[in-house]
Amino acid sequence: MNDLNFKAFAVTNEIDLNKIAVECNIRKKYTWEEPLLLQDQVLKVILGEEPGKDEKILVFSFGSIVFINSTQQHIEILMRYLKTIKPDVDIGRYDRFQDVYVLHPVAGEEIEFTDRFVQIPNMELFYPELISIVIAKSVALEKIEEQLGKILDDLESKIDNLEKGKLNIGHKELAKTTSRIVRHEYNTIAYIMILDKPDITWINSDAADFYEKMAEFFELNDRYEVIKSKTEILKSIIDGFGTISHSIRGLFVEWVIVLLIVIEVVLMLFDLIR
Repeated sequence: MNDLNFKAFAVTNEIDLNKIAVECNIRKKYTWEEPLLLQDQVLKVILGEEPGKDEKILVFSFGSIVFINSTQQHIEILMRYLKTIKPDVDIGRYDRFQDVYVLHPVAGEEIEFTDRFVQIPNMELFYPELISIVIAKSVALEKIEEQLGKILDDLESKIDNLEKGKLNIGHKELAKTTSRIVRHEYNTIAYIMILDKPDITWINSDAADFYEKMAEFFELNDRYEVIKSKTEILKSIIDGFGTISHSIRGLFVEWVIVLLIVIEVVLMLFDLIR
């Protein structure tokens, strides 16, 4: 039994699998939870040559792609092909969020997870699919963790200004920051669906056990909960900024009204003196 080599990349926030399916003449409707599998003749057409031994590519709707036994040349060809369908894919930096993993069959040995490979006693059809799903979610989380860090850094500068008694944040800027948080929340909670399990795990107990162990090894649930918690904190901070901003504007309006009243009184006094 030969090793299978996996390379996963998070290249965008969302990929329309049905659009790729139409391009590849695949007569099937894909839902968000099901990856698009490219292999054999379909993959040959995209690559312009025969795929390698056991080569497969899985494309996920949440923006991750997993290559199994693909060469660097084939990876780059697929990325260029994907860019024709999804223009926001940066083929110059597609490997920014990536992971490499190996499925290592060893007859008679127990299942063992390491940072670089998972050892299995015998090959089962569900292993490549489940490994692909876990590492696809893992790199997608890595991408979102960085995006979350950028939002937190931006808010930290606003908190620093608030501590200095300054809060120059307009409605547009507040709305823009809020939209970034909502988009981040959508990408994380509503789209990747970390807590959802693949269909095979509901009908195969071995697959369910393997998936749970690998998901735990990659800390998918823990990372998801941390992101979810930080997102709630972000929303609370934005609500606080909104309240303070409205209060400041309300206070400003009150002072303007007081000033106008004072001016009117002064003008009346001038009229009386004259």
